Amino acid sequence: MSVRALQIFLSLATALLLPAVPARGALSIGNTYSVSFVDLDGNKLSTADGYVTILVLTTSADREQARTVGDHVPDFCLGNPAYRMITVIHFTRRHMALGRRMATAFIRHRVREEAKRLQARYDAQKISRDAKSDIFVVTDFDGTIASQLGQSAEATDFCVFVFGQSGELLAQWHSVPSADELAAAVKK
Repeated sequence: MSVRALQIFLSLATALLLPAVPARGALSIGNTYSVSFVDLDGNKLSTADGYVTILVLTTSADREQARTVGDHVPDFCLGNPAYRMITVIHFTRRHMALGRRMATAFIRHRVREEAKRLQARYDAQKISRDAKSDIFVVTDFDGTIASQLGQSAEATDFCVFVFGQSGELLAQWHSVPSADELAAAVKK
């Protein structure tokens, strides 16, 4: 058997025998992942620290999609200490220290705007809690978090993950899930 024929045979055998193995780096539903990071306010967060976590991996260009995911979070999650949403803003270009500070300042401004929107939703639900304390935003300037979530450092994919209390991946999407899909995932 020639080397080329052997390569083709091994490629076909691998494809047929291992079709359910996820692509390198991809996360698999049912597996447990403990991804840790620190948000803009210095809060230490993890996907496996006892909360049902909706995690949005986005770039600054996709902020409207991240906002829509936030709008789709079920009412029973609002102000509920068992649930939280974390937005990870992944930067694909290198930023010098000054660029990072400017980007962080801009993001803090956007977080204040989103807190006002969320507070209106809290008020409508009669939740007497400061909505700002329930907004978690993490910056990923070097691609470390993106790679832990199965993305390359250069990837610009928009992803939504739902992790159970111990870090078990319950659901994931590469687009904005519907409100019903998100509600079903967080109830698992």
